[in-house]
Amino acid sequence: MSDSAQPRRIVILGTGGTIAGRATRAGDNVGYTAGQVPVSDLVAGLPAWEGQAVDVEQVAQINSKDMTLPVWQALVARLVAHLQRPEVAGIVVTHGTDTLEETAWLLQSVLKPGKPVVLTCAMRPATAVAPDGPQNLSDALAVVQAPGARGVSVVCGGQVHLARDVAKVHPYRLQPFSSGEAGPLGVVEEGLLRRFRDWPPAVPAPVDAVAAARFVALGSLARVVWVTSHADADGALIDALRLQAQHAPELACRGIVVSGTGNGSLHQRLQAALQRARDEGMAVVLATRCPEGPVVPWSGQPFADLDGLSPAKARLELAWRLAEA
Repeated sequence: MSDSAQPRRIVILGTGGTIAGRATRAGDNVGYTAGQVPVSDLVAGLPAWEGQAVDVEQVAQINSKDMTLPVWQALVARLVAHLQRPEVAGIVVTHGTDTLEETAWLLQSVLKPGKPVVLTCAMRPATAVAPDGPQNLSDALAVVQAPGARGVSVVCGGQVHLARDVAKVHPYRLQPFSSGEAGPLGVVEEGLLRRFRDWPPAVPAPVDAVAAARFVALGSLARVVWVTSHADADGALIDALRLQAQHAPELACRGIVVSGTGNGSLHQRLQAALQRARDEGMAVVLATRCPEGPVVPWSGQPFADLDGLSPAKARLELAWRLAEA
């Protein structure tokens, strides 16, 4: 294929978030309403996007704290439709920061895209005195056009994170994300990506359309509850979930992700309740509440971890797996 015939079109899908937020005062960076400005307005006039062949589509307009399965399904459906277009080189998705790490992992887990899907966001609303959204959108374009780019990544504050590793670690600063001990994939400097790590493994197709179709067809995700072990913990919540499953099967919890202290250690009262729940058919997955590093397996580990995922991502992954079971 000649260079002139290479895919050049970029798609931008908007879902709302702070990047599309409005406040009544320009100096207000916290008292704003998310998901107000159309994504077409966000990209209009940005120098980096001028002359770019681009399709812009508003998939949703929400605060990402209120993310739901139907919004995810709509996003997945549109991503599949565009990724299968041969002229599309990659896709940028605007998103709120609060649940961005969950959406990023969901898209990577379900779609496994062979083309780049870049999620970007902002910590200040579009009406701020110095909004960060325009620079993040410009950096997202640099990443989606980078040679060899593939898979799902997150671009914010000049850094690029892979979907598996990214986590929101700060409630206010302009770079709220970290990839922990794995470190970022790279950084964007003056419109160019400087990469420290490799992209996710390549796949033969632009997207896993079969898995995507199964996800879009779901009536619901399996109910999975996330709990945390701590000093003086007990098993009251777990036992309440067991009782609910007995008396209201339609509301039954099918899985539990527990964030252990340290290397997945659990208070003995909580562990006993979790074992009772597992004996009655609930899936129990162990994670650590430590912000860096997975559970290191040990002799006598009471429950299995889920591929070393963080608690937030393990909850979503387990809900998806149980829904398919």
